[in-house]
Amino acid sequence: MHLRHIKMTNDEKKQLEERVIMTLKSIYDPEIPVDIYELGLIYDVVVRDDASIYIKMTLTSPACPVAGSLPGEVEAKVAETMGANGAKVDLTFEPAWDRSMMSEAAMLELGFM
Repeated sequence: MHLRHIKMTNDEKKQLEERVIMTLKSIYDPEIPVDIYELGLIYDVVVRDDASIYIKMTLTSPACPVAGSLPGEVEAKVAETMGANGAKVDLTFEPAWDRSMMSEAAMLELGFM
C-alpha cells in the first residue's frame, strides 16, 4: 500500500498550530496554578508540512520535580490534538526560564502585577 504524502496549506498549518496552543494551555505545571503556555515554558511550536508537531520547551528549573514526566505528557497530549500527525518535544534550558517569560495573564494570576 502506498501512502500519499499530504502537504498542508499555510492556512491549515495555522489552524493546527492554534489547536496545539489550546492543548498546551490545558497542561499545567503541578506546582504553579498556571498553564505551561502562559508560564512561558514553550519556546517554539512548529507545524511541519506532514502535520507533525515539533515543540521546544523548558521547565521552571532543571531540578523541577516533573522534569522526567512533563515533556512526555506534553508530547502525548499534543500528538492527540485533532489533525496532528505525531509530536516531538525537545527539552532545553537555554535560555534559562525566568519570570519575565510569563504572559501578563500568568503574572496577574500569580500576583506579580
